[in-house]
Amino acid sequence: MPFFSLHQAQQCFFLYSPKPLSKFPRARTLFFLCSKMSSNSNSLQNYPTPLSPPLPSISKDIELARAMSASSKSSLFGLSRSDILYEDEWLIAVNKPQGIYCDTILASVPRFLSDSAPSDRLREGNQASTLELHLANRLDRDTSGVMVITKSHKVASVLVKAFTNHKVQKTYVAFCIGSAPKSERITIKSGHGRSKFGAWRVYAAGDVGRKLPGGSIVRDMETTFEVLSINGQQNYKEQSECVKDEEHSIVVEEKAITDVDANKDEILVRAFPRSGRTHQIRLHCQYLGFPIRGDVKYEGVYEWKGRTYDAHELHAESLTFQHPITGFPLLIQAPLPLWASQALQLLTD
Repeated sequence: MPFFSLHQAQQCFFLYSPKPLSKFPRARTLFFLCSKMSSNSNSLQNYPTPLSPPLPSISKDIELARAMSASSKSSLFGLSRSDILYEDEWLIAVNKPQGIYCDTILASVPRFLSDSAPSDRLREGNQASTLELHLANRLDRDTSGVMVITKSHKVASVLVKAFTNHKVQKTYVAFCIGSAPKSERITIKSGHGRSKFGAWRVYAAGDVGRKLPGGSIVRDMETTFEVLSINGQQNYKEQSECVKDEEHSIVVEEKAITDVDANKDEILVRAFPRSGRTHQIRLHCQYLGFPIRGDVKYEGVYEWKGRTYDAHELHAESLTFQHPITGFPLLIQAPLPLWASQALQLLTD
């Protein structure tokens, strides 16, 4: 007699006939009226498999503590002139500190605008109170660096479209701990999506477009990494376009193989994300075997050389885009945080 899974049984109606069928005179008959069994049971188990590890158990409590700390810091935060990287009548660019939420930055802009150059603001008819402020880009809570805020709906729609269409060039700097890559430049292409438990994960490039639990789909993501230093030994380079002929390309199709016994190196990288997926750089660093220091969500070390890290070390270094009103090219660059400048200082000593 065939066996049925519990899931299949739940989709079946059972009818019992006390009278034997003429075709089976010595047997009483059990009818299985199954609905949607073959097609639905297969499709339910046909989701793509994530290729990066699930969230470590240690991350839950640490992330909760960090979120509480960030909420406390954010409640006291106010923008100062030193935080402003660029401003005109259409845009304002801010150097977001580590551990401050993006929405806190946005909420602090009106007060900053009204407090700075008050005589000019009065002549403009209290412009600060009539601005239509929007976040053009978002950064993770513990990621520092360039954030752009637009001052009108019109400018916001143009700039958000530029981000969506990958017309904005972005660079990040990250301090990683793991196995040092053999190539100076690496380009990695993969899928990106939420697993059935809601965590962001790396998927195979071949799974792009496939449906995930919850109804979303796997989207493409691509990042180029430029190695700046390994254990303080490599030459630091100024920002430059990556030379494609010198890149080592990886197209993700299977789980990464990590050597847990390998030596852990200190690696400073610059990242060039060509898409803007959530946690993209953090996920790709994890997959490549050099997670970001302090990034406990994606297997980054929490303690290193006797020090405990309260946040991941990732910095949005620059944005380059066409000004949404003037059309002129605009480069906005944030000064490096202390952890990055110290790492680079070792290279020049």
